[in-house]
Amino acid sequence: MSNLETTYLGLKLKNPLVAASSGITSSVDKIVELEKAGIGAVVLKSIFEEQINGEVTSMLSKDTQNSGYPEAEDYIKGYLRDNTVKKHIELIENTKKAVNIPVIASVNCVSGEEWTTFSKDFQDAGADAIELNIFYIPLSRHEQPGMVEQLYIDVLRKVKTQVSIPVAVKFGIYHSNILGMAEKLKANGASGIVMFNRFYEPDINVEMLELTSSEVFSSPSDIRRSLRWVGMVSSEVPKLEIAASTGIHDGNAVIKQLLAGAQVTQLCSTLYLNGTQVVPEMLAVIAGFMKKWNFKKIDDFRGRLSYKNIPNPMLYERSQFMKYFSNR
Repeated sequence: MSNLETTYLGLKLKNPLVAASSGITSSVDKIVELEKAGIGAVVLKSIFEEQINGEVTSMLSKDTQNSGYPEAEDYIKGYLRDNTVKKHIELIENTKKAVNIPVIASVNCVSGEEWTTFSKDFQDAGADAIELNIFYIPLSRHEQPGMVEQLYIDVLRKVKTQVSIPVAVKFGIYHSNILGMAEKLKANGASGIVMFNRFYEPDINVEMLELTSSEVFSSPSDIRRSLRWVGMVSSEVPKLEIAASTGIHDGNAVIKQLLAGAQVTQLCSTLYLNGTQVVPEMLAVIAGFMKKWNFKKIDDFRGRLSYKNIPNPMLYERSQFMKYFSNR
């Protein structure tokens, strides 16, 4: 019998499948269904700093009497913030009562200001860990890469002053040195990282001549965005646990990420597209793979094909399609 148990952020999971932060993890009923399907852990739907700031702007624009008063903006922002935090606290408390799997709270933030202090409220509500979902788009050509990366470190440091539970950082692929970024996050208190975030991406409707959004869901081929870096970071930055994310639609994708060195994998698009029944299907594929190769537990093959464990590490380093195109 294959043992699919693993650990992530110091938490014991019955398997390496984690439901990523999304609308699917926004209510107790949905999370209960995920647990019944066999999910190993859940990351609750994020609390969004950007969304609250947007709601403040929208409310002020509709109320011209208050739009010119800074104190009105502060009051509205404080009200919306407190109300949103209260709802998330209730979600954490009620979820912890309803399920027996680890519950990770998610904070989607773009600044290192006072905003992050409510992470302690989430800890007090019973969250087993915090996932910081950080994204910042430089809007000035004068901003240096180091300044951008420092913002991530500042957010992490501030949250670490508020909580004692493990903290993971979810970040995007657009960094000048991903290995260096992972090392800095570890050095500043991150217990794990999530690679990578799948951000909103714009598109253009040429028929309507307007800006719109691109495809919301990932595709199986998107696994290529993280597989290389999971294999390299797991080798070069030890004792930093990795949750692989984006493009994980079936059991084979999970196996690939584990072979590269991931601790767990996060599922999102596949749950929307295929429903919770995809969870037992994926677990069956993993168990079948382990039986075929006589692996008794996940750690028997985790990282087996990581950067440091393959005969030719250059396969991870290669940036051009030399083999494919050489005979074309």
